[in-house]
Amino acid sequence: MPINPESVQQALASEDFGERLSAVNQIRTLPPDIGFKLLKGATSDTSARVRYAAVSQMSVLGEQDREAALTLLRDRLRHDSEVDVQSAAADALCALHLHEAFPDLRDLYYQTSEWLIKFSIISSLGELGHTQAFEVLQDALSSEYELVRTAAIGALGDLGDHRAVPLLAPFVSHEDWQVRYRLAQALSALKTAESTSLLQQLARDSVAQVAEIASLGLSSPA
Repeated sequence: MPINPESVQQALASEDFGERLSAVNQIRTLPPDIGFKLLKGATSDTSARVRYAAVSQMSVLGEQDREAALTLLRDRLRHDSEVDVQSAAADALCALHLHEAFPDLRDLYYQTSEWLIKFSIISSLGELGHTQAFEVLQDALSSEYELVRTAAIGALGDLGDHRAVPLLAPFVSHEDWQVRYRLAQALSALKTAESTSLLQQLARDSVAQVAEIASLGLSSPA
């Protein structure tokens, strides 16, 4: 059966959530402007799996109407009953660089007790690129959740604010090599004299993967 806007729209109205989920995935094959119009309704579907699939696609199709995408994603971020959908909304808002959503992301980070939402927000804030994200990421370096702390290291590198370098320095001796690996990646994006010194230490790391990524960072252009 050929996939076209009419067939997808019909499937999105099905009582079978499996058909609706399949229809959301089929939207990827349609022209973006048409796909976005069909996707909007699916972000509030009764099935969490359908909503998750639709919200996740917003990170790309939201460019078709950024104002409408902002409204839809803010609603899912604030009000969805499923943690996975809220997390996907955070990812999409940051991928679209919708700076207007920063207060919503910041407030939810401090209000929620769900580690997955915290992780999604922190791991995406560097990509969002909002100047006020630095303070939130600084706080996240002291999170009770190891994955959130590691995400904050990476996000500080993505943000590119040189104030991060002294905050990241203590992680050079972290016991988990995967944290040191992420640190080396972050420091490679923060070109300062101190970051170079820290990368030189990591280039002598006992774990080959860490030493290699640190060496690549040292050799990359400023």
